[in-house]
Amino acid sequence: MNFSDFKLNPELLKGLVAMGYATPTPIQEKTIPLLLQGKDVIGCAQTGTGKTAAFALPILQMLTPGGTKPQALIITPTRELAEQIDVAIKDYSRFMRIKSAAVYGGVKSGPQEMALRRGIDILVATPGRLLDHLRNGVVSLKGVKFLVLDEADRMLDMGFMPDIKRIVAHIPTERQTLLYSATMPPEMEKLGRSFSHNAELILAGPRNTTARSVRQVVYKVEKTEKLRLLVHVLNHSDTGSTIVFSRTRHGAERIAKQLSRQGIEAARIHADRSQAQRLAALDNFRHGRCQVLVATDIAARGLDIENVTHVINYDTPTHAEDYVHRIGRTGRAAATGDALTFTSVEEDKYLKSIEKLIGKPLPITPKPSPLPELAAPLPVKLPVGSKTGYSPAKGGFIPSAANAKNPNGNSYKAKRPSQSGHSARPLTQTPSGAGKKSGGYTPARAGQYKPQRSH
Repeated sequence: MNFSDFKLNPELLKGLVAMGYATPTPIQEKTIPLLLQGKDVIGCAQTGTGKTAAFALPILQMLTPGGTKPQALIITPTRELAEQIDVAIKDYSRFMRIKSAAVYGGVKSGPQEMALRRGIDILVATPGRLLDHLRNGVVSLKGVKFLVLDEADRMLDMGFMPDIKRIVAHIPTERQTLLYSATMPPEMEKLGRSFSHNAELILAGPRNTTARSVRQVVYKVEKTEKLRLLVHVLNHSDTGSTIVFSRTRHGAERIAKQLSRQGIEAARIHADRSQAQRLAALDNFRHGRCQVLVATDIAARGLDIENVTHVINYDTPTHAEDYVHRIGRTGRAAATGDALTFTSVEEDKYLKSIEKLIGKPLPITPKPSPLPELAAPLPVKLPVGSKTGYSPAKGGFIPSAANAKNPNGNSYKAKRPSQSGHSARPLTQTPSGAGKKSGGYTPARAGQYKPQRSH
């Protein structure tokens, strides 16, 4: 079967040929005919199997270009996914007179408002920013004929329900509703049906499964061993582009900084990063300027990045469905990949939930012994009066009150640890005018200390 069998219009087929699309994937083959018949669909398929094209192509085929109000609304949980879908729609419709726009938070709303006021055919949006535009009267959803909830399991999670209900209240009841996700637990399916009309459930493969092309292993470790194990894996395994998942944004920030201190540059995306920072991080990762991306679940949801060889679950996901989404970043489109999960005793319950969801036990791999020691991290800046000492739990050497400022009141920063592997020593002060080096500091003149640059 090929895309011409769907009787798509010539301009749309021309766009698919330009993108190198030849044969539809199973989820596309099963759902596109139903959507072209006007039916509601709940589609479930593994990540990387073409779900975006499965709903976008029928919409592009059926809508009438040139309107002033959006005829199709696609709601996504994250701004990265919204932007990604908008780019895909523009690629599919490059030879058509279709106007689309993506609206999401984290950026100025002015350019989005201008695009909406000029008129669009397809709107891709995150819930919060869309509600802002609705309150401000910038956009009307009265002309929406197609409603798509992408990553439906997360969109229909209790945390999203109030926003989704408020948005749906602005949309005509006479519409076609499409829900797509990599996982679809029964309770999510039931909730999804409340938004649709006699929707057909399409499973392209078993429900809640992971790709066979992904090799999955678990390391049982103490929480305090995770960083050392991560550094060992990145330095001693045949890892290429690797995504490291953290449960929280604070954890993602900490992991990325700790890797940097070990000589491993890592980009990071999480909710506390601005949109510009997130886009820059993704660009660096996609183009190989750094091989490690540290991310949270929400920030990475739906990302389509080619040639990711490894996914590392630094924190075992608390929601079993997130495991399926996480490891779906590798082994995409029949490529092979590796998924490693670090599980502490406290996280065993989450591991059991994952195994129950995917219907099989995950193999346990012995951790390397002994795990490598890490280079000493940077000193921690503490208020005057704090104690001095080396504390791995607190991030390394803690400066004394005397070291917080020199006798003249000038603050200084500690030298980064050398790459030679020698551990740093606590900083000591040289008596005024002594002219001796101590702890990486060379006096420029009596009573003044100037840090040496490390390269």
